[in-house]
Amino acid sequence: MVRILVTNDDGIYSPGLRMLYEYVKDLGDVYVVAPETPKSASGLGITLHKPLRVSRVDLCGFEVYATSGTPSDTIYLAALEITGNVDLVLSGINVGDNTSMQVILSSGTLGAAFQAALLGIPAIAYSVDVESSDELENNEELVPILRAVVRESTMFILRNGMPRGVDVISINFPRAISKDVKVKLVRASKLKFSEKVDVRIDPRGNKYYWLFGSLIEPEPDSDTYVVHKENNIALTPLTLDMNALGPHTYTDLKVLNGLIDDLNNAIKNSLNGK
Repeated sequence: MVRILVTNDDGIYSPGLRMLYEYVKDLGDVYVVAPETPKSASGLGITLHKPLRVSRVDLCGFEVYATSGTPSDTIYLAALEITGNVDLVLSGINVGDNTSMQVILSSGTLGAAFQAALLGIPAIAYSVDVESSDELENNEELVPILRAVVRESTMFILRNGMPRGVDVISINFPRAISKDVKVKLVRASKLKFSEKVDVRIDPRGNKYYWLFGSLIEPEPDSDTYVVHKENNIALTPLTLDMNALGPHTYTDLKVLNGLIDDLNNAIKNSLNGK
């Protein structure tokens, strides 16, 4: 029986974590390990300056291991202590999309997936362009598409392994789903936001700062464009090799396009009630 690890940087009480578990619970031995509180935008950060705690929680009828650490910590705690060898890591379903390298590099959702890849474990990250948990779990058009894509992508990787040249697959969903929605194979854009700093004054007269960003016009043929302009689903294969020097692994586009075909067929079947 294959072992699947499910995690979510939004914490153990995130509806996205529960949804992801429910979608794949029959596909293997599924373990759920996640931070006890939300840890968004924690990237690849790991905890080295204080001890980590793990507790077991019964959450809506299934067992969750809640950790005091970051999303990246959950991967090491799970794979090296709690569950042992893991065949696949699923991270999400995240509230908020993770499009663009700007967001990917700080994302806790992708951070967990990248840490899995560093251990040689295939990983898929799922994110949705919504602003709240209610938007995620109460969207009647979105939920069946999420389920179809999560299940089909999980089964594809379990059958075939990760495509050559790919370490992590990031899948981003739009908030509005139409009957013509499709999955597209695209690169990550470089930027999604124009970063800004808002300077304010507290009641004692001291300055404090809010970091925020304004959306910029997305690059064509990128994950940000597909999700925000086309309202389609972006599948972005990512690699850990950031070296500008040295040989670069050939990416197996044939396998990736096979995955795209399977996902789009799964969406059609879902929309047709099959």
